[in-house]
Formats: sequence, C-alpha cells, structure tokens
Amino acid sequence: MVDSLGVAVVGFGWMGRVHTQAYARVLHHYPRLGLRPQLITVAEEVPGRAEEAAAQFGFASTTRNWRDVVEDPRIQAVSITAPNFLHREIGVAMAQAGKHIWIEKPVGLSAADARAVAEAVATAGVQGAVGFNYRNAPAVEAARELITSGAIGTVTHVRVRLFSDYAAHPESALTWRYEKERGGSGVLGDLASHGADLARHLLGDIEALTADTAVFIPQRARPTGATAGHTRATGGELGPVENEDYVGCLLRFASGARGVLEACRVSVGEQNNYGFEVHGTKGAVFWDFRRMNELGVSRGTSYQDQPVSTVYVGPGDGEFGAFQPGAANAMGMDDLKVIEAYRFLRSIAEGKPHGATLPDAVHSAAALEAMVRSAESGSWVSLRA
Repeated sequence: MVDSLGVAVVGFGWMGRVHTQAYARVLHHYPRLGLRPQLITVAEEVPGRAEEAAAQFGFASTTRNWRDVVEDPRIQAVSITAPNFLHREIGVAMAQAGKHIWIEKPVGLSAADARAVAEAVATAGVQGAVGFNYRNAPAVEAARELITSGAIGTVTHVRVRLFSDYAAHPESALTWRYEKERGGSGVLGDLASHGADLARHLLGDIEALTADTAVFIPQRARPTGATAGHTRATGGELGPVENEDYVGCLLRFASGARGVLEACRVSVGEQNNYGFEVHGTKGAVFWDFRRMNELGVSRGTSYQDQPVSTVYVGPGDGEFGAFQPGAANAMGMDDLKVIEAYRFLRSIAEGKPHGATLPDAVHSAAALEAMVRSAESGSWVSLRA
C-alpha cells in the first residue's frame, strides 16, 4: 500500500516548476517508494501564476500568501523555491509547523540563515533536503567512488568551474538577484554554492580559502513588471548591481589537497559550463555537466603520458538504473531533481536523511561567507570550527 503525502510548493518560478514536475514523475522511476506525493497547494504572490500552475499540474488549491501553507493540516511536506531573502522565514516557519522541507540553495542570505533553518529542522524532528542537484548526477557519484576507493591515488588538487552567461546581457533586468537585501550574494549564492558543495562532497571538508570577487556590469535597468528567470529590461531606471558577477578562490582541504573554485555569471560564450577535474597521485577524473553522463578517467601505474578514457555511466552508477537500462543512454537536468525528490521522500518514509541536507547547506554558506571576508581583507580565511 502506498501512503499519500500532501505537498505544497512555495514560489512558482522555474525552480518551483521543476520541483512540481519531479513530484509528478517520482513514482514512475521509483514505484516502490512507499509514498505518493499529492499536490495540495501552490503559493505564489505574482497574480495569476499560481492559478496557471494549478490548471497545468493539478494542485488542489492556490494562495498568494505562503503563510496559508503553514496552517494547512493537509500538507506534510513543502518545497521552498521562493527568492533567497524568504528562505529563512519560510523554512523556519514550515519546520516549526512540523512540515518536512525541500529547500533550494543557498538557504537564505547568510550562514546564519542556513543555520537557523537547520536548527529548526533538527528541533522539530522533520526531514530537510537541499537543492544541490549536481551531486545527484550518476557520473558525479561514480567519480566520488573512484576518489574514495583510492583508484586515482591520494588526491592532490581539484579545479571546480561554474561559468554561465545568464547575466551577460547588459539589458538583463535588475531583479532581486542583484540586490544584497533580497538576493544576498550574487554568483556566490547562484553558482559558487554548488561549487563549494561539490568540492566538499568529493574531497571532504574545506579548511581555509582565499578569494577575489568582481562586478563587471555595474548597472542594470529596473523591471517595470513581474519577472521570471533572467528577464531583460530596457528603458527602466538604472540601478546599481550590489553583488558580485565573478569569484575566483583558492582552497585548502583538511586532507591536505589543494583546490581552485571559479564561478562567473557574465561569461560570454559559456552556457552552463560546470564541471571539475580531480587529480591524484596515480590518476585523475574529469566531469563536464554538459556531457553529464560521461567521465574522463585516467588510472594506472604509468604516471607520465598516462591516457584518459571516456567512461559512460550505466545502471550500476548512482541512480542511473531508475532512468535508463544501459550505459550511454542520456539523462538530463530534470532527472537530477527527480532523484532529489526521491531522496527527500525516502528520508520522510524512513525517518533518516538521504541526499544533501541542511548541514550541507550550512557548510556551503560558511564557505561563501569566508570568500566574502577574504575578498574584503585580501587574506586567507580559516573555516575550522
């Protein structure tokens, strides 16, 4: 027998839609999950958007006020996909109401926000999942296995890159993403949060770092109406971009390994160029999100002139088998969120965490704050507790 679980989605921009689609698909890929998510409420303050979502996806009700979700006894789990400045208030309120939460990174505007949500989840005894979707890629999980098994020897260094052009157009609207009060950091929260999580997921705790940041497009036009995604705006009043377009960071890991993390949201010619290169004393492993289901692997005893092989992930890697029957059949971005939904719902069913958690978000947020402090001071910053 499959138990029903009432779910709500708070915030229905692109990521709210992705969460909703993941709930709709999860039992197709994981029929033995034991929980059937039921779409109860969608909360969205933009007029008409919630109603459109309900008509398309079958939510039982709509609201423009997320607080209605807190009081609704039909709802046991909530996806929080609202803008960053609302993460803490909504996350704490939902957890205190006894509702499990699946919240998008970076979980607020600061490490204090992430800690507050994590503490609320722990105190309430509910489950909390975080949207670090790239760690769910089967190839990333295969890379982690290679690293932890010692197949490439002792890891010496890693390079993590996250380059995109979503903000490269000078006519991109001055939305909440570019304001410190509502967006917090810029490319740090958008992309480097993923990079910090990937680096720690693969190599372990970050011990110290030093960083440099820059704003390359200092002014943008204010939008004249509701926005979604990365809308363009022309003719509006110009306002200042308050957070960074770029970050470059050197990392020291507790293991002794070294790393480079670089992220930019205004990289002309780059579309979702996300990936990593991990080097060890006997080999290396390479991953590019744009070729999500492949790994470059070098291992052996040659050291010098050692070749790199392309490996296609298959049913034995991560959750690949829930989607495709054989290696080299492609998976996509939305599939990673289905895996995330599965791990969130499995956490609820079993009463123990699976996948990225609120403590993971706290670690990422602490790294981001250390980058900000380092960029301001020009010095190394320790992340030791």
